[in-house]
Amino acid sequence: MKNLLKLFIVALMLGLSVHSFAQVKFGIRAGLNLSNMLMKDNDYNYSKENKFKMKPGFNFGPTLELPISDNISFETALLLSTYGVKAEFDNGEGTTKGSLNLFYLHVPLTAKAKFDVGGIQVFGAIGPYLGYGISGKFKEEGSPDRDVKWGSGSNDDFKPIDFGLYVGAGVAIKAIEVGLSYDLGLANFAVSTDNGYKEMNRLFAVFVGYKFGKK
Repeated sequence: MKNLLKLFIVALMLGLSVHSFAQVKFGIRAGLNLSNMLMKDNDYNYSKENKFKMKPGFNFGPTLELPISDNISFETALLLSTYGVKAEFDNGEGTTKGSLNLFYLHVPLTAKAKFDVGGIQVFGAIGPYLGYGISGKFKEEGSPDRDVKWGSGSNDDFKPIDFGLYVGAGVAIKAIEVGLSYDLGLANFAVSTDNGYKEMNRLFAVFVGYKFGKK
């Protein structure tokens, strides 16, 4: 992951040295998130045991695209993005339903390739993403909601740092983009990792974007 970050930083600096700031394209995007989690240790897959299901949410924020060549660009964003999961689990008295709702600041750092197909631009993007947890809630039927505690101490719920691989694709018609993306979380944000325990984010998103100044 560190080598990937270095590669994209080098690409960004190269682009800045060759192209003027006027060529940077600013935009905004918003969309639907469908999130899930991998939760397992060396003995059990809790994702299956507790019947984890995708939780709907949203993503929203500004974007920045820096052209490097006619077909290649560096693109990033600063998104407010929801993660989490829905679950059914045994509370000791029977099966109950609950959900985990997490809010992250999400920054994809991607190489983007685009091609003209019949007057429509088709694009694909890939690269690392970085995330930082800022708030969240546990919800359970019959119990009051509880705020998520971020940190790495014994009384905390999750480590706030997240990172992984971002893959996206879509089409652009003039200033409007419509796309799909997938986040494969690679960071184990579990506070305790006894017996190989891990918690990792998974996220599928559909989004619509608009690039300012592009006609």
